[in-house]
Amino acid sequence: MVYATKQSALQSQGSVISSSLAALEVLTPESVDQVMELLDVSPVTRMLVTDQAGRILYDTDQDDSAVGRYGLLAGVSSALDGYAQFTCAYSHARGAFVSRSATPVVSGGNIVGAVYLYDYDTEQGDIIAGLRDNLLNMSLLFGLAGLVIIVVLSSTLTGRIKRLSSAMDVVRGGDYSHRIPVEGRDELSELSEEFNVLTGRLESTEELRRRFVSDASHELRTPLAAIRLLSDSITQSDDMDTATMREFALDIGSEADRLQRITEKLMTLTKLDAGVTGREREPVDMKQVAERTLHLLAPLAETQNVTLVTELGEGCVVLASADDLYQIIFNLAENGIKYNVPGGSVTLSLKAAGNKALLTVADTGIGIPAEDRENVFDRFYRVDKARSRASGGSGLGLAIVHDAVVANGGEIWVAPRAGRGTVFSVAFPLWEKKEGAS
Repeated sequence: MVYATKQSALQSQGSVISSSLAALEVLTPESVDQVMELLDVSPVTRMLVTDQAGRILYDTDQDDSAVGRYGLLAGVSSALDGYAQFTCAYSHARGAFVSRSATPVVSGGNIVGAVYLYDYDTEQGDIIAGLRDNLLNMSLLFGLAGLVIIVVLSSTLTGRIKRLSSAMDVVRGGDYSHRIPVEGRDELSELSEEFNVLTGRLESTEELRRRFVSDASHELRTPLAAIRLLSDSITQSDDMDTATMREFALDIGSEADRLQRITEKLMTLTKLDAGVTGREREPVDMKQVAERTLHLLAPLAETQNVTLVTELGEGCVVLASADDLYQIIFNLAENGIKYNVPGGSVTLSLKAAGNKALLTVADTGIGIPAEDRENVFDRFYRVDKARSRASGGSGLGLAIVHDAVVANGGEIWVAPRAGRGTVFSVAFPLWEKKEGAS
């Protein structure tokens, strides 16, 4: 802005002087003085007028006048060649704007001299210097403030990252109950929340693992203790009769069978947990599986004096593993028979309800108290522990049923039966044959 102002002012002033001097046929010191006295021009630091040879005819500097000498200046030389020239520069060392303007004096089509203006402006220079100092101070201030903010933010972020790293070390050491205080709503806060969720899941998993190991050890220890006791009785008795020994041997075989059943169920649960069942899901007619399963359970129902009632509808084809469906129906029906009353019944119904295949197993047995219903699918959980052990139950059957239902995309729930007993319900999405499928 200062450059443009200086250029406009000096070139305008040079043009006015040049035009006034152009009226003179010959430039002489006297004639130039007369013209300059009549002109009302803005004051500049120094003003020179030369003839066509470059000799100075007029100089506003009274202390060191150059009149009579030749103006060996680049601007004067350009003006005498017919070219106007202007330069302006800011001197940081001097703190001033230095401007120079040279204009040719043309009379009758001939160049008869040149007007040279020199301006040394410290006022504008002081303004620029002040702006420069202010900008420098502001830059330093903002730079310092930015540095402080960066240090504070870095310290805060570093501290939070260190807390997260320390928390990871704590959890790695086995303390899954450790949590990180969540501060703010930034990415680190989200990461801390995810860390807390993950440690919560690890804590739950670890608790389940410990309980599972404890329960499994307890369940396996019972038949092993019985086998050990019976075998010790045989080996330590010198006069045991054959009938008693045979009875003990049968008891040992029974406990070994129980031990084998528990081991097989534990292996089944382990495979379900790992998602490795070795079975492919395929379209299966649940009615055919139910009929085959109930045929196998008929002798047990007859022994327990329990009536099996079936209400099996058509069109209940689901995408599942046939072995898993067999295990689901077998365990639910077997429980209904084992925990029933003499003369009771187990009703197994199957029907299509909307886009679901609904299987229900209702018994007239001892029922499940309301406070126990939400836990019946937990591993090793028994409603009546004494009766469960007497019937050979391990507390794993319903857990296997639940995991097998979930693994095949179904859902299961339990409710009391009207009157007396329990109703287990299982629902699977119906399979729809895709067009073009064989």
